[in-house]
Amino acid sequence: MVDTGEGQLESPLLQHANNDNISSKKGKQRGQQVLDVGGEPGLTIRSGRFPTLIQCPWEGATTMAALFEQSCRKHVNGRCLGSRKLISREVITAGDGRKFEKVHLGDYEWQTYGETFDRACHFASGLNRLGHATDGRAAIFAETRPEWLIAFQGCFRQNITVVTIYASLGEDALIHSLNETEVTTLICDSKQLKKIAAICSSLETIKHVVYFEDDGITVDSDIFSGMSWTISSFKDVEKLGKENPLAPSLPANDDIAVIMYTSGSTGLPKGVMMTHGNIVATAAGVMTIIPNLGKNDVYLAYLPLAHIFELAAEIVMLSSGTAIGYGSALTLTDTSNKVKKGTQGDATALKPTLMASVPAILDRIRDGVRKKVEEKGGLAKTLFNVGYKRRLAAVEGSWLGAWGLEKIFWDFLVFRKIRAFLGGNIRFMLCGGAPLSSDTQRFINICMGAPIGQGYGLTETCAGGAFSEADDLAVGRVGPPLPCCYVKLVSWEEGGYLTSDKPMPRGEVVIGGFSVTRGYFKNEAKTNEVYKVDERGVRWFYTGDIGQFHHDGCLEIIDRKKDIVKLQHGEYISLGKVEAALSSCNYVDNVMVYADPFHSYCVALVVPVLKAIENWAQSNGIEYKDVADLCGKSETVQEVQQSLLKAAKVAKLDKFEIPAKIKLMSEPWTPESGLVTAALKLKREQLKTKFKDDLTMLYQS
Repeated sequence: MVDTGEGQLESPLLQHANNDNISSKKGKQRGQQVLDVGGEPGLTIRSGRFPTLIQCPWEGATTMAALFEQSCRKHVNGRCLGSRKLISREVITAGDGRKFEKVHLGDYEWQTYGETFDRACHFASGLNRLGHATDGRAAIFAETRPEWLIAFQGCFRQNITVVTIYASLGEDALIHSLNETEVTTLICDSKQLKKIAAICSSLETIKHVVYFEDDGITVDSDIFSGMSWTISSFKDVEKLGKENPLAPSLPANDDIAVIMYTSGSTGLPKGVMMTHGNIVATAAGVMTIIPNLGKNDVYLAYLPLAHIFELAAEIVMLSSGTAIGYGSALTLTDTSNKVKKGTQGDATALKPTLMASVPAILDRIRDGVRKKVEEKGGLAKTLFNVGYKRRLAAVEGSWLGAWGLEKIFWDFLVFRKIRAFLGGNIRFMLCGGAPLSSDTQRFINICMGAPIGQGYGLTETCAGGAFSEADDLAVGRVGPPLPCCYVKLVSWEEGGYLTSDKPMPRGEVVIGGFSVTRGYFKNEAKTNEVYKVDERGVRWFYTGDIGQFHHDGCLEIIDRKKDIVKLQHGEYISLGKVEAALSSCNYVDNVMVYADPFHSYCVALVVPVLKAIENWAQSNGIEYKDVADLCGKSETVQEVQQSLLKAAKVAKLDKFEIPAKIKLMSEPWTPESGLVTAALKLKREQLKTKFKDDLTMLYQS
């Protein structure tokens, strides 16, 4: 075990006399200052819940294989993984000629923990009997589904390192990821087989392809003619393993469990090497934060499992005996794009108590509720507005006010119908992947009646970093450090962020402890650039994010080093900060702010909410041919720009931070287009490259 180097020199943040820049405001102390810690000097905080860093959830659960097996034996008859059967699928054609697939899905069908463990063991034996060498790597290239997690856990029964790849990753990045890691077995969705076949001649080490079967999709294995690969269905591999069981070959704590390829914002994706200990430590940390987590909970899984946020969340659920029901972003609610009218979305069918989300999805839920309220108008709108204001005042007043008798009254009168949108039983939400706006956080708190645990972490820290607690009513913060790691602020003098700043210390966020990963696969230079091991053996990761600590030890992310641009007259502009402020505008679906250092102002590319600008055009008698025509009209640009100006004023942006010129983009930015990540964060470099001419014209016009 790594020496955490804490000694006996810890003291509450408020009591440290040499840090009078930290407010002495009374309240629950959520983070504790660590005075004796190694590495670069800075202000270091750990969780206030535990005296030392925790490494695993319980004794003996030091690897993913051990954690999974012990949990399955403990909850053997409990519901584990659930999915919905496809009843029917149809394609409809809209008035403009566009085609949409609509599905009718049945109720959830469940596998117990015992059944899930047996399937993982069978799959592990089947892989070996198929010819996969135990020292070879297996990659999972598929959408989120039960078989993804079964294959993932199965690999660990034979100590096979798993390479995870986003299902939306482009061909070049996919080839790079598979070849760099020398993957010999590729596990994928059946619909990905054509993509694999198209690049098969570029894949250097693949020997076996295992595909998940899908209802209504016929697999043509002839597309791989000429290749010496074995092509097998997931069920066939399971059957092979069940008939030819093999004794497990279990991993050690410091073995590499996962090489996770990020859909990062620049260049080809990097593979982050995670040990079993890294993943188990994060799970142990998060399990302490979610109140009363256990077998009575139901978790809705729909985010990409190839993203560390969703993977960590599902491992937490598996460790706690929670039922995991699978869905998708396109079938999430009754009104989701892919759900056949009159049938249930995933949330309605599952009625989850827990779910994870990214800010972009919560923003859309907020906008959808507001739109419905506006459409109803009259008494319904009045009741909602009064109820919302009363609840907002209560939430911002005290914990008792937030969850007391008045909550019950307004829930019954107004908000229970809104809660039905996500099944009606949500009691806690996890949010991560990007900063969540204060407005959206409050809106979800009130309308869904549940606290949001806003997390902060990175792939490089196995999602471990900070996590806000259920009884913390503050917004805009990401909570204290998880119990598995430290969070340190290191002064960044060039950017003007110092740990001596008042009223709160500020600096670059550096995370150290058990959740910090091994580094980047076959990229020692980049690893050495952002990972450091101190004199006590604690591993630290330099995030590039700028944070500040509140008086109670909670972290707030306020900037990012790479997003800061110096304008012509010396002003610094934080692109991420401005984008977050402008995203609150009702017309904005997505926005990228761009600043040229040779000019004194910034510009922006805006993807509008199509329904919002279409409604505006209709109410103002604006005629247009199609969406591109509407986005190009000067009246539309002016309307959106005026709305952005109002949002900027509310956020108190300086004049130079407000985009002087904008361009409306008629096509959405999606992970499939390669312009945003799977967590819907901007890929700034790709956007700048693709829209280089548009950005140039904004400055020249």
